[in-house]
Amino acid sequence: MFVACSTLCFGRSSLEDALRVIAELEFNKFDVAVQERGGQLRPSEVAADVGHAAARLRHGPGLTPAAFSVALEAPSPAEHDRQFRAVCRLARIAAVPLLTLAPAGAGTGLDAEVRRLTHLARLADAEGVMITVATLTGTLTEDPDAAVELCQRVSGLGLTLDPSHYIAGPHQGKNYDQVFPYVRHVHLRDTGRGPDQFQVRVGQGEIEYGRIVAQLARYQYERLLTVDIHDIADAPFAMEPEVRKLKYLLESLV
Repeated sequence: MFVACSTLCFGRSSLEDALRVIAELEFNKFDVAVQERGGQLRPSEVAADVGHAAARLRHGPGLTPAAFSVALEAPSPAEHDRQFRAVCRLARIAAVPLLTLAPAGAGTGLDAEVRRLTHLARLADAEGVMITVATLTGTLTEDPDAAVELCQRVSGLGLTLDPSHYIAGPHQGKNYDQVFPYVRHVHLRDTGRGPDQFQVRVGQGEIEYGRIVAQLARYQYERLLTVDIHDIADAPFAMEPEVRKLKYLLESLV
């Protein structure tokens, strides 16, 4: 397993500044937020000039992109597919094997989501890229059983495990071991079960990092553990020390 850093750890900075800090923290790999609202790398900008977007990801020989976290907000299905194809093409050029997408909202019909994800998986496969859906509160994957069913019904689909949403979400306390065979990527921060404890200082929450790593190892997981502490305006701590602390903790486990 390899420890990576999400650019969202420094999401209020430009992509270039975020990569500079990630390199200073001695990460080798990073997970790029390709999101229309994020401002670091927008899907519409990627679609306008894939080559320029690829150049922005080249920080230096010691730091390489390893995953994309993608959120498109295209105005039409045709434009959505155009932007998604461009992001997949960028992933191929940058040798990024995996895209993380958000699943449909909770209450969406499973059959409709299977059709949507099957379509996107085919577009991604044409560029040699895998897609995953994140385990997120407020979506179909907030229920571990529904997350597994999606993977079973969509060929090639994997999960990006974000255990914070199982600790603090509506299914907190429910065992989620059934998702581990389908995990292809991991996003991590520390999280408590109380109100306003989705993101707490490393060591003050209830994420069992050692257990997660052990469960992943049971299924020969050899991919990324991504530090994904979100850089929000009212965070009660400085980002760099917390990111460094979680990096060292994860590196001690792998």
